[in-house]
Amino acid sequence: MKIFISHSRAFNYREELYKPLRNSELNKKHEIIFPHEDEQERETKDSIRDADLVVAEVSFPSTGEGIELGWANASYVSIICFYKSGSKISNALQHVTADIFVYDSMDSMIAKITEFVDAL
Repeated sequence: MKIFISHSRAFNYREELYKPLRNSELNKKHEIIFPHEDEQERETKDSIRDADLVVAEVSFPSTGEGIELGWANASYVSIICFYKSGSKISNALQHVTADIFVYDSMDSMIAKITEFVDAL
């Protein structure tokens, strides 16, 4: 399965998001696309359209991420959203997915993604 990771740039996503996901069992079983992992230019809209699932870390408001989620929704790509406990998230998220979950640790987030992927 191809999994696209969507997020804001307002936090240390390389260490807090990419690294734990890259070191997880999910990474061994699925192709995970991190849009800012390397300096390689990629067409984000095409990457999203070709994905089977978009995992969105939505703890930080981001216009760009909102656009990405709109592309995923318009392309009928499944979307699952996560936010850190205590974060205020956009009410608009409910218009692109019913799968919105709070997490306290990356381990709990990864476990929920794994559960979601296994159910698809």
